[in-house]
Amino acid sequence: MTAVRATSVDIPTPDGVADAYLAHPDDNAAHPAVLFYMDAFGLRPHLNGMADRLASHGYTVVVPNVFYRHGRTPVVELPEFIDPGQRPEIFDKIGPIMQDLTPDRAVRDAGAYLEWISTRPEAANGPVGVTGYCMGAALSLRTAAAYPDRVAAAAGFHGGGLATEDPDSPHRLAENITAELYFGHADQDHALPPEQIERLNQALTEAGVRYRAEVYEGAAHGYTQADTASYNQDAAERHWTELLALFDRTLTSAA
Repeated sequence: MTAVRATSVDIPTPDGVADAYLAHPDDNAAHPAVLFYMDAFGLRPHLNGMADRLASHGYTVVVPNVFYRHGRTPVVELPEFIDPGQRPEIFDKIGPIMQDLTPDRAVRDAGAYLEWISTRPEAANGPVGVTGYCMGAALSLRTAAAYPDRVAAAAGFHGGGLATEDPDSPHRLAENITAELYFGHADQDHALPPEQIERLNQALTEAGVRYRAEVYEGAAHGYTQADTASYNQDAAERHWTELLALFDRTLTSAA
């Protein structure tokens, strides 16, 4: 692993300016880029640390505040550690903000993020990887479908709502995806019950998408997030193993 340099940046979008966290190896070289989608709790020290860890493996990582329409980070004030008793109050504030990020807005924003990445000297020319957590898993899937010429790999971990019966459910975009996908689903996840996992797998299989989807037994929704009570260290480390293998396989060979 290499030393990392990180900074806060602003990304112009058609609807405003998204503040973001940028991390990359501290070697003045260009590295394969990764668009990192936050969970609902947003940009905070833990996510910055995750971006730093990914960057230390040779990637230029961008973590946008996807809730930028509602203000700069922190959009919602959070405790240092989020326990189950605090979640209802927090989601009373976050819920409407999440609903405001419609699929159309998310895809429009993704185009702006990818365009910005393409202008950065820290980012190598070539395909981009995407990873997302909780709500970010759906954003990862939508980005891969909307920009198949840019996205070579996309991952989602403890994602929710990936294959609902809604007409705009992310799984319905499978036929547009050319990237290789990986999903690390949470076990017994209310946000992604078994019927949705089956529906997602069927859609991806029928569309001929290269993918692997696994359920992490005993890992709750949010298992990668060490500043929450859902954190599961074994599952989180498994996520790192799979994510790095995906990106090493699809991005470094093209860099």
